Formats: sequence, C-alpha cells, structure tokens
Amino acid sequence: MARTVYTLLLSLALPVLLVRLGLRAAKSPAYRARLTERFGGGNGKPQRCDVWIHAVSVGEVNAATPLVRQLLKLTPPSRIVMTTMTPTGAQRVVATFGDRVIHRYAPYDYPFAIDRFLDCFCPKLLVLMETEIWPNMISRCSQRNIPVAMANVRLSARSARGYRLVLPLIRHALDSVSLFATQSLPDRKHLLALGVDTLKVYRTGNMKFEIDLPASLNEVAQAIRRDWGPNRPVIVAGSTHEGEESLLLRSLEALLPSFPDLLLVIAPRHPERFEMVTRQVTKRGFTVSRRSQQSGALDSTVTVQIADTMGELLTLYGAGDIAVVGGSLIPIRGIGGHNIIEACAVGTPVIFGGNMGNFLEISALALEYQAGYQVKDADALLHCMSLLLEDANLRALVGEHGREMVAQNTGATLKTLELLLPLLTDN
Repeated sequence: MARTVYTLLLSLALPVLLVRLGLRAAKSPAYRARLTERFGGGNGKPQRCDVWIHAVSVGEVNAATPLVRQLLKLTPPSRIVMTTMTPTGAQRVVATFGDRVIHRYAPYDYPFAIDRFLDCFCPKLLVLMETEIWPNMISRCSQRNIPVAMANVRLSARSARGYRLVLPLIRHALDSVSLFATQSLPDRKHLLALGVDTLKVYRTGNMKFEIDLPASLNEVAQAIRRDWGPNRPVIVAGSTHEGEESLLLRSLEALLPSFPDLLLVIAPRHPERFEMVTRQVTKRGFTVSRRSQQSGALDSTVTVQIADTMGELLTLYGAGDIAVVGGSLIPIRGIGGHNIIEACAVGTPVIFGGNMGNFLEISALALEYQAGYQVKDADALLHCMSLLLEDANLRALVGEHGREMVAQNTGATLKTLELLLPLLTDN
C-alpha cells in the first residue's frame, strides 16, 4: 500500500519533473541528447549484462571505480552497465572506463521506466552506491529475483532521522535488499535503527580510500606545475560552490602582499558555473585564465586560474602546494563537504571547513593523522593558508601523513567484492 502511494505521488509529480527536465535540457546538450534514457529508453537493442551499478554523480562513480575494476578482472570479466543521474557523472564513467562498461542515465523511479531498463539489460545483480533507496527500482528487481546490494553505505544521523519520517514508504525496499556494506560502524548502527536485519549489514570500510593513482600522475602533475611556474606557490581549491569563491578571493587579497607570486586555482564543482566564476574573479580585479584555454607556460601576471576541465582535479591537487576542498567552507543546503581523500592520496596538505557532515569519519581521520586542517571561519582559513605557505617542511610532513592515512585504510573493495560474488554467481 505504501509503495502504491509513493508511485501515485511520483505520477502526480511527473508534469513538474518534465518541465524541470526540459529546462535543464535547454541549458545543457548533455541532458537533451539522452532524454529517453531517463524513462528506461536507449538505443532499443537488448544488451545483457551481469551487474548494474547505480552511482548518482562523480563522487559515487569515484567510490565505485575500484569495485568496477575488480569486477572487470574476473574470469570471465563481468559485463557492467553503470547508471548516473548527472552529466558530470556520465563523463567520469566514460573517461575512466571507455567502452569497457556501458553507461546509461538512470531511469526515474517509475515502474514502467524501471521495467524498460530491466528488459533491455537483464542484470543478475543491482549494486546501489552509498545511500540510494529507490523503492520501485528495488521492488522491480526483487520481483524478477535480481538481488540488490547497497555498497559503501553512508548514513548520517541526520539522514537516518529523515528516513524514519518516511519509513512506511521505504520499509519494503529495505527488506528487499540482500546486503548492506557500510563505511563505518555508526553507519551500520543507523541502518539497524531503521529496522534492517542485522544479518544483512556488514562493516566493510570506505572504498573512496582506494584511489588508483595513474602511473603517469607525478609526471603530468610536474608538467602542469612547470607551466604554472615552478617557483610559484599554488593553492588549488577544488569542488567549490557559490559563496566559497568569494571567501577564497578575499583570502587571496590578504595573502598577496606576503606572497606576491601566489597562484590560486579554482575548480568549481559544477561546470555550468565556470563562466560565472570567471566573471566574478575578473570583477574583483584579478587577472584570470581558463585552464582549458592555457597553451604552454602561464603568464606570470595571472593570479587566478579557473580549472574548467573535467577529470583532472586529482592531478591538479598533485601539482599544488595546498589543497582546499569546497562544499565545506560555508553552510550550503544539501551539501556536507566533499571528498578530501584525493588530496591526501597525492600527498598535498588539505584544508577543509566545518561543514563535513557527509564525511565525518574521513575528516576525523584526517585530523587524527594530522593530514590536514579543519577551519571554522575565514580568519582560520587565512591563518592555515599562510602557515603552510611559509613552511615547506610543514607542507611535506602534513602531505606524508595524508599518504599514510590513505595507505592504512584500504581493503574495503575486496571485502565488498567477497560479499557480492555469491549474489552474482548464485543468480
């Protein structure tokens, strides 16, 4: 009954959804070109696969990447279809795996859309990354005897409270999931509080720690650094949101008298903001460049570069002296920080703000390992930047602590794979 009400509410929301989708399509060709996939369509040709992995956007794709690589190493390799909700997630899938996996936009959670998708791909297993509870998606798979697993589950106390409010709507979905692989013991505790069977919940760790650094990363990072200016101090601010760029530019103004050749590289989280941020920087009186337009050495008069390229942030962190991770510096509705592990993995000291609700365990570990600094306001941000810019030995020490943290917290992927294989082989 509850799921019927849920589906009815979705149906009532369909006109609003279509208008919203139309507006996005008007702004973004990436949405417009593949609209039918949102309703289970595609090229019309059945493409049987073994595993369907659903990862909402870039962060979830990054988390799923080590698992996908392990599945591709099986004999025979698993046939995989990955779905995302965003164009940036789609781009990351294609950039990472090319044609080794199939990418589709995830069908909206309407029964007819899910059925069309399942008819096309006939997966043997559905893996939902992190905390994606879609009642009809899970139910339609269950009706076809397709096991469903949730991997790298992250469930904060706040999210758990929200799910309790709609528990009647998601109860059947939770009961239909075969296993939950959680990042931490608190995540496991919050799931159990929702009434999930304790025998289905396993603490496997966080797969985001298992970053596969390309063999060429150091070489490429060094080349980028030479083009930026090998002797210039460089701060790379990644995954920034509206309001955070202003904070960073104010810090830059305060730092330039002491560090006149300082370069600030800003990588906005969402590509549609590249132009807006560029205008904002210019309006503040800084000389700005777009990374996509850089050819050869960067002019020494440029003080801000907008990193308007995709899939390059890990390398940019490796080329910088300091990493500042956005989504955390100011309170932003619906955002609880972004992943700081990439900066730690390449040995760059990381600064992040107080709004890390989605990465509580990781941020606590970073502080425990002394791999970075958490700042509460603009003054603390400026102080940490200045401290690190002044002391190369401190930067090297904090960066090495970050590498140690990442190295000592691996293993989640293989634990998760061990749980998934029986579901895959028995079906």
